[in-house]
Amino acid sequence: MRPAAAITGIGLVTPLGRKPGDVFDALCVGRSGLVTPPAGHPLAGLLDVAGIAPDIDPTEVLDAKQARAVDRFVLFALAAADDALADARITVGTDVDPERVAVVVSSGGAGLETYEQYAALRRASGRAKVSPYLLPGMLSNMAAARIAIKHGIRGYSSAIATACAAGAQSIAEGLRLIRGGEADVVVCGGSDTALHPTVAAAFANAWALARKWADPTAASRPFDKRRNGFVLGEGAGVLVLERAEFADARGAAGYASLSGWGMTTDAHHPTTPRPDGAGAIASMRRAITDAGLAPSDVDYVNAHGTSTPLGDAAEAVAVRSVFGADTPAVSSIKALTGHMLGGSGAVEAAVTALSVTANLLPPTHNLDDPDPECALDHVRGAARPGPVRAALSNSFAFGGHNVSLLIGAPGTRLTRTTTPAA
Repeated sequence: MRPAAAITGIGLVTPLGRKPGDVFDALCVGRSGLVTPPAGHPLAGLLDVAGIAPDIDPTEVLDAKQARAVDRFVLFALAAADDALADARITVGTDVDPERVAVVVSSGGAGLETYEQYAALRRASGRAKVSPYLLPGMLSNMAAARIAIKHGIRGYSSAIATACAAGAQSIAEGLRLIRGGEADVVVCGGSDTALHPTVAAAFANAWALARKWADPTAASRPFDKRRNGFVLGEGAGVLVLERAEFADARGAAGYASLSGWGMTTDAHHPTTPRPDGAGAIASMRRAITDAGLAPSDVDYVNAHGTSTPLGDAAEAVAVRSVFGADTPAVSSIKALTGHMLGGSGAVEAAVTALSVTANLLPPTHNLDDPDPECALDHVRGAARPGPVRAALSNSFAFGGHNVSLLIGAPGTRLTRTTTPAA
């Protein structure tokens, strides 16, 4: 078995809130974060439903002058990273050598909102209206860069651009860095804030979004017969990974361990998944093998499960191909959060870790009438008690990127016995 990494810190910004315990509780009891965009929101009157995360006060994460110069996806990433490091009880430079800390925090869309605003200003009023801080405020690497600057992280730093798989792939990269001896601690995850009119219009015009639901909380329904598209959301998730021996030496308690990862490319179509699920099958198998396990060791799959007709069916085919007729328990949290694009994989990895910690599986809400094409052992109606020995978290993306993370029991001497206090 190859070395695992201990998950010792979690930071979240989601439509269900920020505290990991609150988010996990909401998922288990069915408290939805999907709403009709209110008056004053950029999407008011344009979309019937969205997963809107709580705003971050910019001065919470940066001083007022710097805060004016960054996109919201950076603010979300900074808030999640601050919370994750505090949760892990790590101060860089005190608890760990800054050169032994890495940061890999990515985004699917980066600062598109900021770019669009300044493009409109330039067209209306000329070049002088474009801020000189535009690029350092909205480039895709700026979440990782700002986290490194704020916390004095001087090791490996990167941002990965694989659309909706970016957050999950960043976490996989963290495991690679720890296994390779390049870092003792890695701050990793993803952030996306795509709730603005042009992105929403593109998805709506592609007939990708859920539509004609009077109740916004019913619009996202992974694996259900009546699903007709995903709900656009926003959010960020950041994990702190540590070399298990390093965590033990400083007395850190682990939520779970990141034990394996798999990544493949469909090489099929820019937006449509392979109907046979071949790429997803290979991704899951690689993650299981990388962890030194067999499919029979996996008790839970946290599905990508976006609520699209083609995507959910292809993922179900893939899960059945990997595990056979007797599949592990499966659920998707996007029924309550919407699809947070590059942030989703990181938030879902955190939820999977919390499921392992609590030995409790959140259900797929709105799964009232499971589609026969998506036949699986769905967790529905209520949360299901474990035990959860090992779990997969899947993330799939435009371009055919497939990432699977294998999360198991903590490998640290001290472990979290419950989810964080709500």
